[in-house]
Amino acid sequence: MPLKTLFLNPPSFENFDGGAGSRWPATREIESYWYPVWLAYPAGMLEGSRLLDAPPHHVSGDQTIELCKEYEFLVLFTSTPGFPGDIRLAEAIKQKNPNIKIAFVGPHVTTLPEESLKMCAAIDFVARKEFDYSVTDFAKGKPLEEIAGISYRKNGRVVHNPDAAQITDLDALPDVVDIYKRDLDVPRYNVPFLLHPFVALYTTRGCPAQCTFCLWPQTLSGHPWRKRSTDAVAREMAKAKEFWPGVKEFFFDDDTFNIQKARTIELCEKLKPLKLTWSCTSRVTTDYETLKAMREAGCRLLIVGYESGDPQILKNIKKGATVDRARQFTKDCHKLGLTIHGDFILGLPGETRESIRRTIDFAKELDVETIQVSIAHAYPGTELYDFAKQNGFITNTKMVDEGGHQLAHIQYPGLPAEEVVDMVHRFYDEYYFRPKAVFRILRKSMFDSSERKRLYKEAKSFLKLRAARNRYVKNKRNEHTHPAPDARGGDTTKEKESEVVNA
Repeated sequence: MPLKTLFLNPPSFENFDGGAGSRWPATREIESYWYPVWLAYPAGMLEGSRLLDAPPHHVSGDQTIELCKEYEFLVLFTSTPGFPGDIRLAEAIKQKNPNIKIAFVGPHVTTLPEESLKMCAAIDFVARKEFDYSVTDFAKGKPLEEIAGISYRKNGRVVHNPDAAQITDLDALPDVVDIYKRDLDVPRYNVPFLLHPFVALYTTRGCPAQCTFCLWPQTLSGHPWRKRSTDAVAREMAKAKEFWPGVKEFFFDDDTFNIQKARTIELCEKLKPLKLTWSCTSRVTTDYETLKAMREAGCRLLIVGYESGDPQILKNIKKGATVDRARQFTKDCHKLGLTIHGDFILGLPGETRESIRRTIDFAKELDVETIQVSIAHAYPGTELYDFAKQNGFITNTKMVDEGGHQLAHIQYPGLPAEEVVDMVHRFYDEYYFRPKAVFRILRKSMFDSSERKRLYKEAKSFLKLRAARNRYVKNKRNEHTHPAPDARGGDTTKEKESEVVNA
């Protein structure tokens, strides 16, 4: 028997969407949780294992520590914002159960394995990049010295074993829906723009795009694009439909679901007989014929990373797409009746007040159904991080506040960080308080009572965080206008860490 293993997406900030399923770990404007797909694969490879996704199931730190007394091996998926709290949790677990072995996985420890091990003696080893086989090999008794892709301590120093080969046979991995069915409570997962309840899974790994800010392709999944067979995906979807007849939507959470036209059309032909409602990620480079095949197979919504409406910023981040192509893609989607959730980022390299204005105007021109506006975060291991660090643009090492909400930690000359925070909610205000957008929301809630309750709850959450951001911006501007003197009569403004009032 392998070691009795717990796969953990750890408790953290309240309502924190952590690293096990989220590409941008943070507490959202509206409570949201993505599925811990990365942990579900190895959990399905070990007899007697359990997957615990603590945040959506509201399992506390104390409850987690008690639960870990029953296990011999803990695999914890950490993130850069959550790492300080995760190492405190690991230390507490080790105190209660000194014999437990603890491995940390995820982008943060992939990029900083030595630093991570030195910061926390409770971590026995770090599994870098794809960790499916490294952690399961350990659980099955393989010595650390023989496991590829891990870092660990030996004789007072940190040893880095050679990287493991990327997994190419994705069909050899288990179906994650089996683990969801066993360990997760599906209705607890909510993403505002997806139908509720929903189930998310992958059909591919990796992304060949070179976007400088994107975390996972540069750290965890890699750029090489690898795909499951369309037969394997169709079989898992048929099983998922049987498991959860009440689920309203399935979401393909691949980095780039439809990047290969022939494969996408082939998969759509096999999904069509299942009569599912599903959604996925998409790049704006997807052509009309592919979109049409997706729509006919049950696709409802696309998550689209527009990022910016400024052509130069798109070049700066190596987006591989243009503003004009984004316009045509959006027209094609709306012609086919596809809903779009558009993602935008403020604070990318080259950002100015003028480029932010262009992005807001561009978003309103596109007029997609829902949007998400994020603050650019420079995660260790990304090209954006190297650029920002080399140029001295990282002014605050804290990525999130005490509640896990995003903080602006990159500042460019002539564009104060608090102004970027201010423009996030101004972006939302200008977008959603247009008559066209208001009518769309009212029409949606008018005919669906459950959707009406959900929208009301989400609106309250959003407005609460919006007020907190307003207070933060006001306080920062007051600091610049009236610097607080220290005991020696000096200015301590630069010494203060940016903090958003915890909403």
